[in-house]
Amino acid sequence: MVQEQDKLFDVAGRVVVVTGGMGLLGSRFSRELVRRGARVAVFDALDNEALWHQRLGEEAEAATLRRFCVDITDRGELQAALEAVSKEWQTPYGLINTAAIDSPPDAPAEENGPFETYPEASWDKVMEVNVKGSMMACQVIGGAMASAGRGSIVNICSTYGLVGPDQRVYEYRRTAEDVFYKPVSYSASKSAILNLTRYLAVYWAERGVRVNTLTFGGVFNHQDERFLAEYARRTPLGRMADHDEYNGAVIFLLSDAASYMTGANMVLDGGWTAW
Repeated sequence: MVQEQDKLFDVAGRVVVVTGGMGLLGSRFSRELVRRGARVAVFDALDNEALWHQRLGEEAEAATLRRFCVDITDRGELQAALEAVSKEWQTPYGLINTAAIDSPPDAPAEENGPFETYPEASWDKVMEVNVKGSMMACQVIGGAMASAGRGSIVNICSTYGLVGPDQRVYEYRRTAEDVFYKPVSYSASKSAILNLTRYLAVYWAERGVRVNTLTFGGVFNHQDERFLAEYARRTPLGRMADHDEYNGAVIFLLSDAASYMTGANMVLDGGWTAW
């Protein structure tokens, strides 16, 4: 439990919804919150028991952790899950919008090809989840928080929402047979998150809900060694983030330590955007 000197950062007892809570980062946020005494509701479209235990570890069976299979682009599913959380615990205090999709490195060639031929369907799918999904989670869960007169929303952004992708990082993949570029939709969707945050920070300021963005750099996940070398060369700290290095910022924004912070964007990227 939180020691006396850490009371400023205390989140014990607070109900927090984590969208994408079975993902690489969402699961880490969920585990850290549970360890600190928060009650955590994971909203994730995945319904995979094995992955749940793999990602959440010993916290997977905690009495203060609940899992809901939720499509965040479906208002009815969001509302039903919120009602279940509120009935068992109370109206959430926190919302972390972690759920997002991107074209993986092994996606079909047309998704990772030149901008001029990027598929419209791929654009629509990414925007549907990353932008519409975050907006709807804010509408449903953030709206309930505003009605309760308190809360903190943390929207997750990316360096590629602040600056354009450095396509030189992927140069090693571009050959006569493999024309690879970081796709446009992820960058555009993450840029939208920044102004969604600013809009809601102003809109809900008088109703006690703070809304902030966390902008992250890359996270080590056993990527291709050539990619890791290029990423390290491009980053002042010389490496990608470890899985747990973003937890502190999340706890800060959900705690009273950030009580005067809203509409802001915290950047944790190893210095990527510093040059």
